[in-house]
Amino acid sequence: MPHTLPSDEPQNSVTHATQDPSRAPRRSFLGGLLAAGAAGVGALMIVPVVRFVLHPVLAKTTEKSWSDVGKVDEFHTLTAPVQKLIQIEQLDGWRRTVSQKPVYVVKDSAGQLAVLSAVCTHLGCTVPWIEKQNRFICPCHQAIFDPAGRLIGGPAPRSMDVLPMKVEQGVVKVQYQFFRQLTAKKEVIA
Repeated sequence: MPHTLPSDEPQNSVTHATQDPSRAPRRSFLGGLLAAGAAGVGALMIVPVVRFVLHPVLAKTTEKSWSDVGKVDEFHTLTAPVQKLIQIEQLDGWRRTVSQKPVYVVKDSAGQLAVLSAVCTHLGCTVPWIEKQNRFICPCHQAIFDPAGRLIGGPAPRSMDVLPMKVEQGVVKVQYQFFRQLTAKKEVIA
């Protein structure tokens, strides 16, 4: 004869809990609540990480600003190009840099002031003014430019780049720009 448990003995509590219909909805509700809470906390924690990763892509870089070159009075008697250092500030992602860039103040063919970038249009070397020869000569590949920055010879594809300038309250100001090298047409890249 098979042995059976008397009906008044306690059954296994695990099987009893799963069979009790009043406990099953409460347990699944608590499990769902725990999952929703974990998902909410995870979402809150991922937002700063996503913003941190995407900030350099979405952030604007520094807008072009005007830098002081010098008082307009010091350039009235200009007979040869004068090198000046201007200070520019750049913001790229999280990095903010302040640097000095050389520019040349010259008089164009009409006798008006112009500001030239000292960067060679060939490969980006800094072009010095050689007073003895009355011309700009790039030390890297021997590109030659006249006193107004026009190309005379060498591998450079175009004349020296003229920067936007203005005179404000007696001060010459320039908007420094970076240009693409090795192209015949002047193209601003930053």
